[in-house]
Amino acid sequence: MGKSSKDKRDAYYRLAKEQGWRARSAFKLLQLDEEFNLFEDVSRVVDLCAAPGSWSQVLSRVLIKGERVGRNGWEDRRYADGLARKSGEESVLEAGLSSTPNGEEKTAIRHPRKDVKIVAIDLQPMSPLEGITCLKADITHPSTIPLLLKALDPDYAASASSTSSSIAASQTVDLVISDGAPDVTGLHDLDIYVQSQLLWAALNLALCVLKPGGKFVAKIFRGRDVDILYAQLKVVFEHVTVAKPRSSRASSVEAFIVCTNFQPPAGFKASLENPLGAGRKLDINTITTDLDQATQKREDGIIELDVGPETNEPSSTDIRWIAPFLACGDLSSFDADASHKLPDDHVSLDPVQPPTAPPYRRALEERRKMGGAYGKTKLGVTALPVAG
Repeated sequence: MGKSSKDKRDAYYRLAKEQGWRARSAFKLLQLDEEFNLFEDVSRVVDLCAAPGSWSQVLSRVLIKGERVGRNGWEDRRYADGLARKSGEESVLEAGLSSTPNGEEKTAIRHPRKDVKIVAIDLQPMSPLEGITCLKADITHPSTIPLLLKALDPDYAASASSTSSSIAASQTVDLVISDGAPDVTGLHDLDIYVQSQLLWAALNLALCVLKPGGKFVAKIFRGRDVDILYAQLKVVFEHVTVAKPRSSRASSVEAFIVCTNFQPPAGFKASLENPLGAGRKLDINTITTDLDQATQKREDGIIELDVGPETNEPSSTDIRWIAPFLACGDLSSFDADASHKLPDDHVSLDPVQPPTAPPYRRALEERRKMGGAYGKTKLGVTALPVAG
């Protein structure tokens, strides 16, 4: 499939290149922000599984450069055009908008935020971005926490004599986002399981650095028994919502879990050396929550926490909690599953940032050694024996 056919099939793929985004996934974060206002009062952000860097690029342009992109930028341009038609260019400038001398292009004046710290973490190398600190690290390893805190605060110094300094971090981050996903195999049960483990890894790191009231956004694969995951997240976050951006294909099982107002139980200490989800249970003797009424201890010693909907009705025997589902993006935006007609003068663009270390690089090198695909020569002609 060529670039032009992919442009026609996926409008967001084409728009990402036209607007300078590294990947089409940038629109997913923009639409989530439009719905949940994720960037409000946010100055410290951690982007997990960041490569190739489209979500970090959104953070850089919105928080550091102060740009208004996505629907906000479209509303600004529409407002500027309306003012220009009514009162001329002077009113546009008085409204806080700037324009070119000929008045053809109008963009909102940038309002960059102060003291913004953004750290991107991934096992793969990532091309640099303005204002983004890139770390090549493993989000499941305890040594990542000191590196992260050092990137957020250069004056941070972990105590070499204290082993807990590498796992118990000070809670200074406002927002943790993760768009990571495994290489899918097509076996849905296996893909959902691996994705859930990746989500738990991101969550455990987020628990170490999120401050009370912080936000957590991560990709999930919706499948059987996913409501158990919602209930587990509900223990440490006040609001848990499942969101499906318009730019995410409806044919895909991917969605995004949006958790707001981080409220760790009293006495809970996050740790990457003993993470949740790896056989660790919350100690009910040292943790006090608002769910004491629904706490039950079974005969086998397992503690059950009822995190059902916030209601005065008596809780049922089912301890699962179903998170509300919300579709992000209005119907006026493009359909990610539809094929859209290309304009007559359309020119297919190259990617903004080619892959720096694609996992298929070795396969391409081996193919070149063999003379191309399926044993073909570099000229694309299969070598045939010459008749005598």
